[in-house]
Amino acid sequence: MTPATSGTPTNAGPSTDSGTAATPDRAGWDSSDRAGWDSSDPRRAALADVVAIPVTPFAADGSLDRPAHRALLRRLLDTGIRTLTPNGNTGEFHALSPGERRAVTELTVAEAGERATVVVGVGHDLATATADARHAADAGARLVMVHQPAHPYVSGAGWVAYHRAVAEAVPGLGVVPYVRDPRLPGSRLAELADVCPNVTGVKYAVPDAARFAAFARDAGAERFVWVAGLAEPYAPAYFSAGATGFTSGLVNVAPLLSLAMLGALRAGDHGTAMAVWERIRRFEELRAADGSAANVSVVKEALAVLGLCRRDVRPPSSVLPEPVRAEVAQIVAGWGR
Repeated sequence: MTPATSGTPTNAGPSTDSGTAATPDRAGWDSSDRAGWDSSDPRRAALADVVAIPVTPFAADGSLDRPAHRALLRRLLDTGIRTLTPNGNTGEFHALSPGERRAVTELTVAEAGERATVVVGVGHDLATATADARHAADAGARLVMVHQPAHPYVSGAGWVAYHRAVAEAVPGLGVVPYVRDPRLPGSRLAELADVCPNVTGVKYAVPDAARFAAFARDAGAERFVWVAGLAEPYAPAYFSAGATGFTSGLVNVAPLLSLAMLGALRAGDHGTAMAVWERIRRFEELRAADGSAANVSVVKEALAVLGLCRRDVRPPSSVLPEPVRAEVAQIVAGWGR
């Protein structure tokens, strides 16, 4: 897979019997196929999709590499990606300074223009989260994704209060809680939505499809757009329980693979979805190894192989050891050049 004018591979989809690549025709997708969301609300529509989490590329001096960032965003947009989440975990949210987070937001909104919906990641302490949410609104974003509170003591009532404060700070934006805590009951989400109608969707990232199904139904399955927050590896299972979109870091590298999986899941074509799953399996296993320690490092290594950005990540992440770097290069080569 080499970067072309749009930077996208030409054979990223699963093979058909004829040996040609089965890739989705973005323009040909019928919006009526998108079950689980209100087509009159573009914020909900944006979540029932591939929710791309762009990387944040760094220059040799460690600063934001703005030209590379713009080029990576353009590559996603040119492929047909229509939802971008700057300041997500794949974007090294927790390693960015406040000024860098705002710069990434502004750059993404400017590059997206009318081509994509921007969902800005916000979090940290409550004052920072609400300030960044207001900045996102001022910059022109349509939604904010609220990271799981990074605090050792999170009560159910406190979780509701935290998200309520963010939602009330930006009543004109859709708000998407990022749920990573398996102890949180769906009733707490319902409680939040009762007082904050702009809570539009949920990014659910607990690695348990049965728990997700129960959580969604306890919260009110039809009230929200459900996003499989553990990306392509969990998307088939979570779609079977009601998800209509999924997040993706892989999309930075192979956007057509992500779109191929989405197209198959929307069509109810489990076989094709699992064919894509098998093609990305080892790549995602490397990202998930050792508690996801190399989650971003694997993606950036693949982008470095393609010549799209440097492999640099910030501590506490680290660059991959040479044997893993070689394996990532082999995987990327196997996806086609």
